[in-house]
Amino acid sequence: MNPMEQPGTAASPVPRSMFSWVSKDARRKKEPELFQTVAEGLRQLYAQKLLPLEEHYRFHEFHSPALEDADFDNKPMVLLVGQYSTGKTTFIRHLIEQDFPGMRIGPEPTTDSFIAVMHGPTEGVVPGNALVVDPRRPFRKLNAFGNAFLNRFMCAQLPNPVLDSISIIDTPGILSGEKQRISRGYDFAAVLEWFAERVDRIILLFDAHKLDISDEFSEVIKALKNHEDKIRVVLNKADQIETQQLMRVYGALMWSLGKIINTPEVVRVYIGSFWSHPLLIPDNRKLFEAEEQDLFKDIQSLPRNAALRKLNDLIKRARLAKVHAYIISSLKKEMPNVFGKESKKKELVNNLGEIYQKIEREHQISPGDFPSLRKMQELLQTQDFSKFQALKPKLLDTVDDMLANDIARLMVMVRQEESLMPSQAVKGGAFDGTMNGPFGHGYGEGAGEGIDDVEWVVGKDKPTYDEIFYTLSPVNGKITGANAKKEMVKSKLPNTVLGKIWKLADVDKDGLLDDEEFALANHLIKVKLEGHELPADLPPHLVPPSKRRHE
Repeated sequence: MNPMEQPGTAASPVPRSMFSWVSKDARRKKEPELFQTVAEGLRQLYAQKLLPLEEHYRFHEFHSPALEDADFDNKPMVLLVGQYSTGKTTFIRHLIEQDFPGMRIGPEPTTDSFIAVMHGPTEGVVPGNALVVDPRRPFRKLNAFGNAFLNRFMCAQLPNPVLDSISIIDTPGILSGEKQRISRGYDFAAVLEWFAERVDRIILLFDAHKLDISDEFSEVIKALKNHEDKIRVVLNKADQIETQQLMRVYGALMWSLGKIINTPEVVRVYIGSFWSHPLLIPDNRKLFEAEEQDLFKDIQSLPRNAALRKLNDLIKRARLAKVHAYIISSLKKEMPNVFGKESKKKELVNNLGEIYQKIEREHQISPGDFPSLRKMQELLQTQDFSKFQALKPKLLDTVDDMLANDIARLMVMVRQEESLMPSQAVKGGAFDGTMNGPFGHGYGEGAGEGIDDVEWVVGKDKPTYDEIFYTLSPVNGKITGANAKKEMVKSKLPNTVLGKIWKLADVDKDGLLDDEEFALANHLIKVKLEGHELPADLPPHLVPPSKRRHE
């Protein structure tokens, strides 16, 4: 008998529905305990839902090693990539404003190692072989690249405020000409691909003097495919050429990148001279300052967006793992049980493109989710197809459930974590140099002009504005909005901008402008026409003198 039924009564469906509701509610109550933080949630989802699918279909032998706890907990990382002598190591030195252990700078290929520049209590170097056995560092899976790589890998640790928030990976200079024919002893592009999957930002550095993209560099950029959203480009040493030449170099760089990075969007290129030496040709100083500020803001946003990046990378990995499972199970299904296995294997590898199309049609998968056909064919050559597993829908359903439900819940948690956290930004080093004071970006320009002056900055042009003011029929020393509009629209600025200027200039909010407010409106029009942004609120130094006593 159903224990929920009373003797002599018909079974009621209500208790069962209540029971199922209670069980759902109990599950719901468990969820906050399961996912205390986004990082913990990602770690558990990966271990419980995605890892079983990866292991069942040998994903790690084809694509990427399994993720570890350190991959979910580590600080945001910035990967620097470029040909030799483009200023990668100097760029790091410029950011942290400090020499780091193992640093070598010169015109020849000096950095011959991968150097992870990370925070540590004392200055020192941890060699690669020791680094890959440290469970607190996210580098354990680099062990697979062997001794030739590990002898060229180290961690430079030092106490530095910039490294409190981010870690920076310096890479060997990419070679060109005859030098690139000398083997490194390890798969350089594969190592960079491993890092690309795990870092938050990839910065490609180019020297304004030598733009040629060598074969090795071209291979490296192609290896970064699927990570275009992380790539930023820096055109370094731009102070060493004249403006006209710089325009040509910039155009040539964009053309070269367009041929290699196959995206419809244009890659963001930052132009500047990223070191602390005087500018050789200072003509473009303002441009370089603006570009440096933009790049710094981009890097400073990394800690705030780190959880979202990890979430995004896990989604990408899950989609690839699903496609991989379909590929492997399709190959298993086509294999004969006894005879002709080897010839069938060759046929399947050669016809892999057709298998891709079949999977694409059957499971409505986007072509962009499939791994590189050529690379997959190479990897399949050495595999024993008889050991592949057939399709196991339960594993795929679990991953689908993760993508449809768990990830959506984590996305909400990401926003909650961001709002609860204090404004996270990279601090220290070069990031503090231009934060405040007269050398802050745009200080004393545009709406900031006259910030340190005793006199009202608008006063010097007020006689000119007064002449116009008195032609607009003021009544009791003020003009109406309609009369002011007739004059203000002559600037040809859109109404949305003029509306904001009116709001800022009407200091006493009476819907009229006196002579000082009219002069202020014209000053703000001039600021906008000179290409500067309007302030959200009127700065104290722009408040008309007669209105300051009310402040």
